[in-house]
Amino acid sequence: MFWTYLRRELRRRMRQAVFIALGLALGIGLVITVTSAATGVQNAQATVLHSLYGVGTDLTVTQPPKQGAGSGISFGFKQQIKQVRSGQIAAGTKINDNELQNTQYGSLTAAQLAAAAGQEHVTAATGALSLTDITVTGTVPPLSAGSGTFSSSFTTSTFTVDGVDVAHSSPGPLSSAAVTAGRGFDQADATGDVALADSGYAAAHKLTTGSAVAIGGTNFKVIGVVTVPQGSSPPNLYIPLAKAQQLAVTGSAKMTGQVNTVYITADSASNIPAVQEELTKLLPSATVTDASDLASQVTGSVGSAASLANNLGKWLSVAVLAAAFGLAILLTMAAVARRVREFGTLKALGWRSRRIVGQVMGESLAIGIVGGAAGVALGYGGAALIDKLAPKLSANVGASPAPTTVSGVTGKLAQQISSAAAHTVYVTLTAPVTLSAILLAVLLAVAGGLLAGIFGGWRAARLRPAAALTKVE
Repeated sequence: MFWTYLRRELRRRMRQAVFIALGLALGIGLVITVTSAATGVQNAQATVLHSLYGVGTDLTVTQPPKQGAGSGISFGFKQQIKQVRSGQIAAGTKINDNELQNTQYGSLTAAQLAAAAGQEHVTAATGALSLTDITVTGTVPPLSAGSGTFSSSFTTSTFTVDGVDVAHSSPGPLSSAAVTAGRGFDQADATGDVALADSGYAAAHKLTTGSAVAIGGTNFKVIGVVTVPQGSSPPNLYIPLAKAQQLAVTGSAKMTGQVNTVYITADSASNIPAVQEELTKLLPSATVTDASDLASQVTGSVGSAASLANNLGKWLSVAVLAAAFGLAILLTMAAVARRVREFGTLKALGWRSRRIVGQVMGESLAIGIVGGAAGVALGYGGAALIDKLAPKLSANVGASPAPTTVSGVTGKLAQQISSAAAHTVYVTLTAPVTLSAILLAVLLAVAGGLLAGIFGGWRAARLRPAAALTKVE
């Protein structure tokens, strides 16, 4: 009897039922779309962090540069500036300087790396060097001693280089890399003049296995090409850590036996805060970051999209959903008011109030489920539109606050050198519809139907048979 009456009433009031279901569907569809977009932004942020951390890395340790240590890039070119100004280098002399510089972080010693690796709950600790290769070329112009600037007469080219521990590639810069041509590093390469090239950089500069590339004034042979997951911001070249330590300088100081980044893996996610605290005590001046710390430093359109999805999108969804629920409640109560004679007759025939209330709630719940199904379809459509129309997002990770100017070098040359340490990652925004989003839609549909049924049933329960039958013509 219940199902027969339910089906008959829904068919008789088809227009109203469809209208209520569409209202709920719009609200639920928007919730799914916004939830999916927020999930997509979270995935984009995870991609950025993954590219900077590497697979299996839970924490990174870096040391801020010492105050006043190396005014940014203070290499041989600075000395030549002084020599030109003092007249020791004649006009017309060609200059070609190539150095591998540590421009972003301070140095960490092998003893500090070993101490970090020995902390409780630390399962792996790998050191690396994040460096910038800088080449300045040009011809010395006529210049009076002690005056003027000649930076416009020189050009600079830069690329990024990571020194990696070939014996312990994970965690570290090569954790997520896959060799697409040639071969990767092996332990025999620890002190060799060999390099791996990122696939994007190799394609742009026509590097293949066997190509030669100058790094820090030394010629290296490219033995392989590697690619990293989409959205990553890898260095242009990788070389063995021992060779990087041999060639790298901070200002004018050699980096023998030093690293500037330590990748840490904890034994479990729950112990990451404890490891972070231990490392902070061990290295008070170092910066120990986990994924959440790094996320707060990520700016650009990824951050803007996250703010939009988490703030404006969330409240817009709440507002539309509240309006949809309110509309369903009002229409259900209005429908009950128009069925006064029907419910009065049913009560006169012996129907109890709870049976009438159950009938009204059943109808509302059925409409809510239909609206939820339609809302899921709309949500999938909205997510598909985001997948198709969303532009690529960029994420910028701020570099070290260390100054990156050279005494005597100004203008475009200094700007080009300063940009070498910047990290920009481009990711494609997607809006995956997750199982949790679908379950949320089902719950919202049931909740909307129940709310409408509760209010409508309350209105129906208050009807008295005598009062209702007075309206029977």
